[in-house]
Amino acid sequence: MGVLDVRSFVNGNWVAPGKGARDIENAATGRVMARAGNDALDTAAMLDYARNTGGPALRAMTFHDRARMIKALALCLTEQKQQLYNLSFATGATQSDHMIDVDGGIGTMFVFASKGRRELPDAHLYLEGDVEVLSKGGNFLGQHICTPLQGAAVHINAFNFPVWGMLEKLAPTLLAGVPAIVKPATSTCYVTELAVRVMIESGHLPEGTLQLVSGGLGNTLDQLTCQDVVSFTGSADTALKLRSALHIQKNAVRFTAEQDSLNASVLGPDAIPGTTEFEIFIKEVVREITTKAGQKCTAIRRILAPQAQVDTVLEALKAKLSKTVIGDPQADGTQMGALVSNAQKRDVLEKARIIGTEAKRVFGDPDNFEVSGADKEKGAFLPPMLFHCANPDEATRIHETEAFGPVSTVMGYRDLDHAIRTVNRGAGSLVASVFTHDPAVARAIAIGAGSFHGRLYFNNRDSMKDATGHGSPLPHMVHGGPGRAGGGEELGGIRGVMHYMQRTAIQGSPDIIAAIGQKWVPGATEIKGPAHPFTRTFHELAIGETIRTAARQITTEDIETFAHFTGDKFYAHMDQQAAARNPFFPGRVAHGYLLISFAAGMFVEPNEGPVLANTGLENLRFMKPVEAGDSIKVRLTVKKKTPRNQDYGEIRWHATLTNQADETVAEYELLTMNAYSR
Repeated sequence: MGVLDVRSFVNGNWVAPGKGARDIENAATGRVMARAGNDALDTAAMLDYARNTGGPALRAMTFHDRARMIKALALCLTEQKQQLYNLSFATGATQSDHMIDVDGGIGTMFVFASKGRRELPDAHLYLEGDVEVLSKGGNFLGQHICTPLQGAAVHINAFNFPVWGMLEKLAPTLLAGVPAIVKPATSTCYVTELAVRVMIESGHLPEGTLQLVSGGLGNTLDQLTCQDVVSFTGSADTALKLRSALHIQKNAVRFTAEQDSLNASVLGPDAIPGTTEFEIFIKEVVREITTKAGQKCTAIRRILAPQAQVDTVLEALKAKLSKTVIGDPQADGTQMGALVSNAQKRDVLEKARIIGTEAKRVFGDPDNFEVSGADKEKGAFLPPMLFHCANPDEATRIHETEAFGPVSTVMGYRDLDHAIRTVNRGAGSLVASVFTHDPAVARAIAIGAGSFHGRLYFNNRDSMKDATGHGSPLPHMVHGGPGRAGGGEELGGIRGVMHYMQRTAIQGSPDIIAAIGQKWVPGATEIKGPAHPFTRTFHELAIGETIRTAARQITTEDIETFAHFTGDKFYAHMDQQAAARNPFFPGRVAHGYLLISFAAGMFVEPNEGPVLANTGLENLRFMKPVEAGDSIKVRLTVKKKTPRNQDYGEIRWHATLTNQADETVAEYELLTMNAYSR
């Protein structure tokens, strides 16, 4: 195969490498296999294309439209997985490594597509939190809304995950309604280019929503505004340089970073040799050292064990690491491939030398190891290297230096407080893992180390079959960390979408708040429909459409019949004297669920119609007791409408029960599925 020309995709066109192009080596052979970069890219036009073509197209879509688009993209990528696998071998990654990068990235797309449909409205803005009543009369309200930024998201990604690293940023960005300019690390950008090409050629992306810069960004960051976002993954030094730029600071450009991290793994004091926790600890540590040749932002760099178990831990790790087959990434038996480049290999060796000034290398000689099916002198191969630091309290380099490769250091701790202090010396990490079956140990570490970590992963015999692993950030949970880890945050489900949106407080009358949010709020205008709302289809119903029922008196016989029929003979319903002693009740009162049952009977239209099912009841509150002799009536209002599929949608009804004095006694939201047609 000849040298690949890795192209950029800007302003709707594929652009070949040009002036400033850089050669890229095959990690396993050391031979030049591609080139990328073009200093002549028109970055101003690129940003304009994103902001004025891609942005409006995305914002014209609802969250659900964008979620469907993301799912369609994920399906297209799934069909081309093998092509991505084949090309990824050149990065030094093995087939199992591809599963993390390619399958993990596609899986993240599917999760965001699903969450977008389930947790976001089929609308153009997101309502955050409850309505706030800002006046005594209830005629002045407040609500927080989130709307898409009207700029571009610039994604600067690291070399280790050319697919996942792009898709884990791209999915929440597109779901938010913001176009993306993706700049992958040059050393593996040829894999990213293929993934982008698949998505562009799928036809699912509106013009201008996704652009790719294979090579340098030029002066792109100098042209960003308060409506743009930079999302960075890479070294702390590069992050500091970029985020400190005067233009970024002056314009308060959003900048989130995920960077160096001295992640730790702790063997709990209860996890002695012979326990399941000890076994899975050893297994996971070895996996984190060798997967992707240790080139993971979440890899375990520091291994903490009770002082009495350090020697046993060292022997167990050395025994497992000695069985690691290093070699040609494409070979079936290879367990660890090459680092991404010989330059990266040199960097890891230098960092290992620094660690070696405070710790003794007890396994892995970079000058004497075997490589299967490849030339270790030409390829960027290294063995797993294990260090032991006998005095972690006096050491500093092991808590500050990350060798971004198959390198980790074992250290002992005296007690749990000492373990927590040692873990926290990483000064901010993406993740720490703890292997314990003792809930008290887990709680102590969560309280003591939580503020220094973006994620704490606990595993033991109960969770081991389902646990996803120390090094696996999941799209549902936040990924990021304080301090040295960058102070940023990604993923986390819908939280990740909000990074690309602006939160705005709106204030006004109930009708104004309802109109902006397309969601009825108490105090807003009620609409009287032409017929009972249960006889009307999803599309016929209007937000605010209301039915008010006649009153029904509650009798002692009602209360006693309900108690005997259901078995709920709680004293407040059956014993007048006992109920009177309760400070919440004046005497015997009706069951709350009796009131809800009667309410349904008061507003339901019993005949067959567009209402297909009652699927839930949420936010139920009982505000005032109802005694025998009191009357209740119901107001039922269409609060929100959400399409669900091609046949029906969800109606969220606001139900309010009041007594004869018009005092609210109960309130809840009813969910029904209503057909689009009769």
